[in-house]
Amino acid sequence: MLKLKNLAVTFFYKSGASIARLLPKQLAASVPILAAVLLPSILPTKKKMVSRHMRRVMGLQVSEQEIKKSVGQAFGSYARYWIESFRLPKETGAKLEAGIEVPDYHHVREGLEKGKGVILALPHLGGWEWAGFWMATVKKVPISVVVEPLEPQKLFDWFVKFRSELGMNVIPLGPSAGALVAAALKRNEIVCLLSDRDISGGGIKVEFLGEETTLPGGPALLSIRTGATLLPTAVYFKPNGSHLGIVRPPIDTSRLGKVSADVSRITSDLAEELGHLISRAPDQWHLMQPNWPTDHEPVDKD
Repeated sequence: MLKLKNLAVTFFYKSGASIARLLPKQLAASVPILAAVLLPSILPTKKKMVSRHMRRVMGLQVSEQEIKKSVGQAFGSYARYWIESFRLPKETGAKLEAGIEVPDYHHVREGLEKGKGVILALPHLGGWEWAGFWMATVKKVPISVVVEPLEPQKLFDWFVKFRSELGMNVIPLGPSAGALVAAALKRNEIVCLLSDRDISGGGIKVEFLGEETTLPGGPALLSIRTGATLLPTAVYFKPNGSHLGIVRPPIDTSRLGKVSADVSRITSDLAEELGHLISRAPDQWHLMQPNWPTDHEPVDKD
């Protein structure tokens, strides 16, 4: 039964990618609109988890109707992320360049000029895959991405091949990830780390969007050990189909004391920056898993 399920999941993603590439542009653009309406009803447990996250970002003063609207838009944003990602191999360098604006890219350039690599710390938001392809294809900058391994293995291998074809070096999250990332930074490359969820557990306690949780300490520790520039970053979808990349100023990763204390301080600063980036467009934040201790309390189904 498990093998059959794994085959079905792999077939679903591969078929979805093929269909996304074949769809006319206008029809592809309508998929996220439809997803925003249908998916919250189809996935009630995830809908309630996203509602919790929206409430943290948007505040207690926001009405339930506004939260509900943002939840639907978050599902639509997630659908747009996948549709767009699957269609990326069709995009030319000229279209990639025309489809993104990064007014503060100089932070990336200045970080690379120091020769110790750049860490882009991102939330699960918007369309970062477009920016990754743009940097690899247009800017000609070597870029590595750390990703959570998927089951089944064949599906993960397919995603690795897909992102490799977009010019990205894929590093699976696991025991060897730290060494591989450090090596990439030593080569003065860009490393992208999704940093708003503590996937492995054992992260650093921080206040994130007004509530205590843990976030991965990897970005901070790697910056300390390698001297890499640490840049909070997000890539937003714009209504006209293009993208806006926001690169915040470098986080201060100076050594002030014990390594553990410095990692805690830097991760706390990063949590504040990520909260700021998410708050710019909470309806594009498609994090649908538990992310705070209270999220593990039972979520009633509809």
